[in-house]
Amino acid sequence: MSNKLVFVLNCGSSSLKFALIDSQSQQQILSGLADSLGSAQPFLQVKYQGEKRKTALAPQATHALAISELVNQLSELALGQHIIAIGHRVVHGGERFTQSVLINDEVMAQMEQVSDLAPLHNPANIVGIKACQKVFTDLPQVAVFDTAFHQSMPARAYLYPLPYALYKEHGIRRYGFHGTSHFYITSEAAKVLNKPVEDLNIISAHLGNGASITAIKNGKSVDTSMGLTPLEGLVMGTRCGDIDPAIPTFLMDQLGYSEQQVTNTLNKEGGLLGLSQLSNDCRVIEENAAQGHVGAQLALDVFCYRLAKYIASYTVPLGRLDALVFTGGIGENSDTIRAKVLAQLTIFGFSVDHSANKAARFGQSGQITHEDGPKALVIPTNEELVIAQDAIRITNNLEQ
Repeated sequence: MSNKLVFVLNCGSSSLKFALIDSQSQQQILSGLADSLGSAQPFLQVKYQGEKRKTALAPQATHALAISELVNQLSELALGQHIIAIGHRVVHGGERFTQSVLINDEVMAQMEQVSDLAPLHNPANIVGIKACQKVFTDLPQVAVFDTAFHQSMPARAYLYPLPYALYKEHGIRRYGFHGTSHFYITSEAAKVLNKPVEDLNIISAHLGNGASITAIKNGKSVDTSMGLTPLEGLVMGTRCGDIDPAIPTFLMDQLGYSEQQVTNTLNKEGGLLGLSQLSNDCRVIEENAAQGHVGAQLALDVFCYRLAKYIASYTVPLGRLDALVFTGGIGENSDTIRAKVLAQLTIFGFSVDHSANKAARFGQSGQITHEDGPKALVIPTNEELVIAQDAIRITNNLEQ
């Protein structure tokens, strides 16, 4: 291990995920999460050198308290003094932030201005930044935006067919998310395919509890499935993805739903959970589908069909497809879903290599189609590494 570490932080509304990345080897040294913050039984879990240590936090513990306890543990492990920078995942950067930036008062103010665009995410991200600023008073802190990679999309891809003033005056447009993951996958796919990034045309499918797909042309995002918020697009764990825009009004006018009930239904009660009536965990869905559970089978069918349709449509802006890439927790580990999706794309010539497909799991990458047709790849994502690399790059620029 080198003497220079980057602390990577990803704050949710009641949780925070973290990692320590070695700035030279770029290996993950430590990882973990604080969860159930603000509840009766919050906890901190740290994984270091193959061991997990779980610590109960005080009831109703805040992000600041969790970070303070984490700093104490990092000091006990003799790691805290080696941290040279902190990289924060920030979900929404609006149109203002097209790349990662050093955090200062002006940046904080601008992030708060776009919080209305991601009310479930940005406020939590900002809380985490402020908590770190109190503890790591002298360290540079860098914001890495989920939306930044998608700022290369043309207007025809990001505009909604609404009154133009809603975009000009209120910023209502498609922004896209998971940009850090799609950016990483782009650079890794270029290596695998032995092509320059600027000549790379791929479709990147980031599939997890949150899921999105991006068309990447000449190394740049030209279309993506998530929109103004992370609710639009694919079927997800609990999010519904694309639906008739009139459904929320119908739920309120005809069924008496409140605005909050509609929000909860679309964000927390839909997707795989809503269709299966079992779980939002894809592993549980697959196990039950294999045993004949009708709801689980239906959830898988809808998930894969919607994904295959998106993949087919994203060949339109590309013109040429070098590879389809699966990533994220589901994309990397579910050979079942990958096979079901590719079976619906035979019009493009995809032919699954079933042995290779089964082998590409649990962190293993590889090509999962036969050599005589279009390529489909599995590439594990590493968003923490991208955040750390940006933090290192910006910190190095400060020192020059």
